Amino acid sequence: MLEEIQRLDEQLTAKYSTVLQVNADLDRTQVSFQANKSAVGYRWCKYKEGFSASLIDYIFDRVAMKTGPVLDPFAGSGTTLFVAAERGVNSVGIELLPHSAEIIRVRSALMHVDRAALARRLREFAEERRWEQPGPEVAFAHLRITAGAFSPDTQCQLQRYLHEAKQLDDSLTCSVTRFAAMCVLEIISYTRKDGQYLRWDYRSGRRVGKKKFDKGRIWDFSTAVSGKLREIANDLEHDEQLLFAPSQEVEAGTIELLQGSCLETLPTLQRQSFGGLITSPPYCNRYDYTRTYALELAFMGVDEDGLKRLRQTMLSCTVENRAKESLGQSTTSRRFSLAMRAWQEQPILRTIVGYLENCRSEGTLNNNGIPRMIDNYFREMSLVIFDAASLLKPGAPFVMVNDNVRYQGAHVPVDLILAEFAAAAGLDIETIWVLPRGKGNSSQQMAAHGRSEVRKCVYVWRKPARAKRAKKQDQTVAMAN
Repeated sequence: MLEEIQRLDEQLTAKYSTVLQVNADLDRTQVSFQANKSAVGYRWCKYKEGFSASLIDYIFDRVAMKTGPVLDPFAGSGTTLFVAAERGVNSVGIELLPHSAEIIRVRSALMHVDRAALARRLREFAEERRWEQPGPEVAFAHLRITAGAFSPDTQCQLQRYLHEAKQLDDSLTCSVTRFAAMCVLEIISYTRKDGQYLRWDYRSGRRVGKKKFDKGRIWDFSTAVSGKLREIANDLEHDEQLLFAPSQEVEAGTIELLQGSCLETLPTLQRQSFGGLITSPPYCNRYDYTRTYALELAFMGVDEDGLKRLRQTMLSCTVENRAKESLGQSTTSRRFSLAMRAWQEQPILRTIVGYLENCRSEGTLNNNGIPRMIDNYFREMSLVIFDAASLLKPGAPFVMVNDNVRYQGAHVPVDLILAEFAAAAGLDIETIWVLPRGKGNSSQQMAAHGRSEVRKCVYVWRKPARAKRAKKQDQTVAMAN
C-alpha cells in the first residue's frame, strides 16, 4: 500500500508542480513563534504554535488583498488581527480556546488608551509587590493535569497576586495585571510545553517518562511577574511603532473577536463580505492544545468537563478526538454535501486512511486513534474551506500556513489534499510557497522508515472573478448532480 500512496503522491505533485514554488524569502522562524520572541506586544505571551508578525507583513505586501475586513478563523494569539490593525485594515478573528481569546482581548483593549498612564500604574503595582505580604488569596483552581505544577510558595504568591490585582481601581489595569500573571505561568511552574503534552521537571516529584527531565531555571513568582509588568510598561511607553499605534497617516483597523468553534461560526457570517483570509489551523500532528496550555486554561477557569468539551470541539488534531456528530448543522445542506463529497472521494486520503487502518489491525501503529484523527481532520478542514470560500469577495485571497506530516512511513501531502478541496470549493490555486527547509520525521519514524523531510508551506488560493466563479460553480453543481 505504501507504493500506491507514493504513486498517488507523485501524481498529485506533478499536477501542482507549476504552483509548488520554493520561496527563499521564508524560513521556519517566520512560520512559528520564533520571530515574535522579540517583537513588541507579541513577546508578552508565548504562543509557540502561532506564526510571526513578519510573515503576515510579507503576505500583505505580496498577496493582493481586496477591500474589506480580513478573516482569521483560527485566530490563536491574534497575529493576523494585530498586523491588519497596524495597516489600517479591519479584521475578524474566530478563536475557541479561552486563553488565546484573552490574549486578543487584552491586547486589543490597549489600542485606544492613555498608554503612559497605564504604564505608570503597572510600574507602581510591580514596585509595591503587595502580594508578598500576608493576606487574602484568590484560589487557582487546578485541573488534574496541572495539580502540583507550582511550589507551595509560588502557589501562595500567585494567589495573593490575583487577589491584589482584583482590588485595583480600574478594570483595564486589573485585566492587564491578570494577563501578566497568565503570561508567566509556564516559567514559574515545574512544567514545559512539549507539543503533545506537558513535560514535568524532576523537582515536581512526579515520575513522568523513563528519563529525568530538568527544565532548567524555574523563576520565582515575584521576579517573573514584576519583569513581565515592566516589559509591558516599557513597550507601552517607549516603542514608537507599537502594534496598536500605527503611523499618523493610517487609522488603526478594528478587531472583532468571535469566541467559539469556526466550524459553527463560519456559516453564520455574511457571504462575500471579506477581502481576504489569513490563517494557520492546528496541524494534523497529534498536538493537544488542551494539554500543553492546561495551566493557562485552568487560570481562565476551565474545569474538567470544560476541558473535555474544548478537546472534542476543537479541530480534530489529536488521537482523542471523536467524529463530530453535529458537523455541518450550521452550514447549508448543498455546501455541506459538496464538502463531504470532496473529502470522501479524495483518492490519496482514502488510501492513506486504509493503509493506517491495516497497520492498526496488525498492531504496528503506535496509537490506534491515528487513522480516525487523520480522516476527521480532513473531513472538518474540507468544510472549513468550503464555508470560508463562500465568505470571500471575488478576487480575495485565502492564505494558509500548514505542515505536511508522515505516519508509519506514509507521507500525508496536507498541502495538496487541501488544494484539491479548495479547487472543489471554486478557488484558484495561485501558488504554494514551499519553505527551503522542511521538517524531518520523528526518531521513531527514521528508525523504521529512514530519514525523510516533509514540506512546510504557505498556500495562496484565490476566489476567482465573478464570471469565472459562476462557471466553476455551474461545473461543480453539475458534478454533484
